[in-house]
Amino acid sequence: MNKIIELLKGGNIVIPMIFLNNYQKLELTEKEFILLSYLMNYNGSFNPKQIGINIGYSFKDVLELIDTLSHKGFLEIEVKNINNMKEEFINLDKLYSKLSFLVMNKEEEEEKPSNLFSVFEKEFGRTLSPIEYELVMAWKDNNIDEELIKEALKEAVLNSALNLRYIDRILYEWNKKGIKKVSDIKKKNEPVQGKKVDVFEYDWLNEE
Repeated sequence: MNKIIELLKGGNIVIPMIFLNNYQKLELTEKEFILLSYLMNYNGSFNPKQIGINIGYSFKDVLELIDTLSHKGFLEIEVKNINNMKEEFINLDKLYSKLSFLVMNKEEEEEKPSNLFSVFEKEFGRTLSPIEYELVMAWKDNNIDEELIKEALKEAVLNSALNLRYIDRILYEWNKKGIKKVSDIKKKNEPVQGKKVDVFEYDWLNEE
């Protein structure tokens, strides 16, 4: 963090707020963030030695960071003919593309403040893991009604079973019974004279 403060105090450095606030979400290290921030304000040909001097990195560090960022899809090195001589330049189009996606996703979240993922995270009291995100996405991809998914979450909360595999089992059982919407649950649970209403039971604690 001290390096970032020094960079900003140096003057003539502009860092977009979307980048400053989200570089960790892009899985960038602090050193990678500082280098990219500097390159956003750098217009000359690629001079790793001078870049290193300006931001306090060694020549080797700059080359290694450039190589890593290239492989991670944040920048490219382009070769151009300048005055009949070949010179290397840093192209940050890939970085700006990633930032534009962050902006669009933020706008979508603002339009849908109560999206399905935020409902789960609120109930769980934590951020969902990548595997949990994939499972929720799989439910959506299988065209399971979002309100039905939320209803399954409610069932899990009532049973103190904040476990996505438990919820997945609920949705599986409901699908077997032809339950596609929340209203279908009420119809299925309406007592019929002389017939006992089925109660869903699942031993999630002993689940392997």
